[in-house]
Amino acid sequence: MKVLAKNRRASFDYELADRLTAGLVLSGAEVKSIKAGHVSLKGSFVTLRDGEAWLNNVHVTPYQPGGQAAAPDPTRQRKLLLHRKQIDQLLGEKQAGQSLVPTALLLDGRLVKLELAIGKGKKRYDKRHTIKKRETDRETQRAVEKFTQRNA
Repeated sequence: MKVLAKNRRASFDYELADRLTAGLVLSGAEVKSIKAGHVSLKGSFVTLRDGEAWLNNVHVTPYQPGGQAAAPDPTRQRKLLLHRKQIDQLLGEKQAGQSLVPTALLLDGRLVKLELAIGKGKKRYDKRHTIKKRETDRETQRAVEKFTQRNA
């Protein structure tokens, strides 16, 4: 599966656990726009209403060459295609205080799918720990590269 868009902020703001792939109900012009890379998952979230899952706040830029007179709302709600068992499981996780976080848009053959994860929000001190770990990993990598350049 090819990754079309990632929500990089999700792993920083949430402790992500189980991942799930869901289909999306999209129009043809939206699919073309997403395949062209004109999509943003920043600030997106999943809600469960009336036994259905909905993707909110995903910005899909209207496809220009389509010649549409009235382009649909770029941030409209989009229905997620999941099995009843999956929706029931997500509903149970949601009631347990977890969040449903969209992490990536994928291209599976000719279908656009959404990868979502069950996550728990991080506290400020957890975020600081993540930043510190990333910086130490980066410094370690630089030191290893410097050492290997000297000895090569």
